[in-house]
Amino acid sequence: MALEKGVMLLSFYASPYGQRAQIALAEKGVQYEYKEENLPEKSELLLKSNPVYKKIPVLIHDGKPVSESLVIVEYIDEVWSDKVPLVPSDPYQRAQARLWAGFADKVYECGGRLWNLKGEEQEGPKKEIIEILKLLETQLGDNKYFGGDTFGFVDVAFIPFTSWFYSYETYANFSIEGSVPKIVQWAKRCMERESVAKTISDPKIIYEYVKKRFGIE
Repeated sequence: MALEKGVMLLSFYASPYGQRAQIALAEKGVQYEYKEENLPEKSELLLKSNPVYKKIPVLIHDGKPVSESLVIVEYIDEVWSDKVPLVPSDPYQRAQARLWAGFADKVYECGGRLWNLKGEEQEGPKKEIIEILKLLETQLGDNKYFGGDTFGFVDVAFIPFTSWFYSYETYANFSIEGSVPKIVQWAKRCMERESVAKTISDPKIIYEYVKKRFGIE
């Protein structure tokens, strides 16, 4: 397939937010140019494309930048609407999908608090992570994906965070699978999709990044 005219993604290899966009593009069969950003020294293109937040990811389509990962996924879904939809067409289901996709961010936000804590200080964030995951597990229920039998918006939003589970468990010494087995099984099903398998970071590579980034052992 020829490169889609003017499609570029500015991201960073360990960014779960950037991976949301990558998975969405892969699901739609869109070929694009990927530009790896050096976050300590952000490129002029990134600063120009996202002057408000100055953050990745940014999708540039025909010279027009789109920022914020969930906004990007919805944009991709609408522009390449000839392919299987990611966002539900029903207004209520779409509203619910947006709610849970945004809620999934809490896993990563809470997990990030672990790096500056040790021992008993980690108990609070560990408990909160499990509580968040249990709510997501309840929403998943016995479904194959969060949208039922169809891989969709919430799956795209949440699955990149699962590559960080190993880092949380290793550093804080607890088991996610023991508490939310359905979430772990769901993640394994998602990994059977080419769009996910070729995008999601190896958990051990993420842990090496975390150790270097936050100076932990």
